[in-house]
Amino acid sequence: MWHSTETVRTVDYHTAGEPFRIVIEGAPRWDSNTVAQRRVESQGSKEIDLIRKLLCREPRGHSDMYGCFVVPPDDAGADFGALFWHNDGYSTACGHGTVALGVWAVESGKVHSNPNGVTAVTIDVPSGRVIAHVTQRGGTVTSVVFENVPSYSVARDVPVNTSLGSCTADLAFGGALYACVAASSLGLEVTPEQYSTLIEVGREIKWALNDSELARHASDNRLNGVYGTIFYDDLGDLDTGPHQRNLTVFGDGWGDRSPCGSGTAARLAILAEDGKLTGSRVLTHDSIIGTRFVGRVGRKTATVNGRAAITPEVEAMAYKTGEHSFLLDPQDPLSDGFVLR
Repeated sequence: MWHSTETVRTVDYHTAGEPFRIVIEGAPRWDSNTVAQRRVESQGSKEIDLIRKLLCREPRGHSDMYGCFVVPPDDAGADFGALFWHNDGYSTACGHGTVALGVWAVESGKVHSNPNGVTAVTIDVPSGRVIAHVTQRGGTVTSVVFENVPSYSVARDVPVNTSLGSCTADLAFGGALYACVAASSLGLEVTPEQYSTLIEVGREIKWALNDSELARHASDNRLNGVYGTIFYDDLGDLDTGPHQRNLTVFGDGWGDRSPCGSGTAARLAILAEDGKLTGSRVLTHDSIIGTRFVGRVGRKTATVNGRAAITPEVEAMAYKTGEHSFLLDPQDPLSDGFVLR
């Protein structure tokens, strides 16, 4: 059990408004050898989970906090590994976190970087191996392109009943499985004024599909389940390609402030299947708070379950917000914190 003499040090970033807390000292120890195995081990460990709760929950965090433990990579092909966590547990993917990790790795000197060019930061995550391509100008990071694991459409027009009526969802995998729903199909719009309703209905859709056969991963049952619901508004086409706004409701009702990196990958897979991202066309993807990612199809990869998979590339930027040292006083009656939805 933790006590007041032990410290966890973190560096915090935000990517397009979504927080990301990177543990750089005081992370737990695991018996497992890969990031995917460490995720499973963490889910069954009260000692490890205490640290996650300490960092996520109030009074040190908040209901929508996100972060990771930096861990060893699966092999020498990656610079390091990342075990992502949030208030419901441990996720298989996190695009906005990968962007933040790329910026942190370059700014902190974790990886040797090119001060006037692009540095590839390779990271092992539970869903596979991802790359943050970090661009610098004069030693200052200016942008990141997140290259995700192969992503693909899983099922289209799946009927779902909600408290607002019936709708259809498109399921797609972008490191995690997402149910994509046009907000207008339920009389909604992706705006801050409708945030609470979007969260509640997003939870309904996630749990309605989570245990279905469609939510089973083709080759790794550790990736089973619907991670989140993506509500999107179609804002028409720009000269460069489709323009959409979204809110991703992940976990059990947490709202992504950014356009969601792995969610953007899932949307790219669907739009590519629909033929809307041919040539140099890109997805301009806005968040509920007006921040933006730009997504493109990097290349096509192998077919998964009869559907073409793509390698998504998502351009974004992350900014450092602070550094912290956290303690747990053994006399603290709130121990590992609390959450108010």
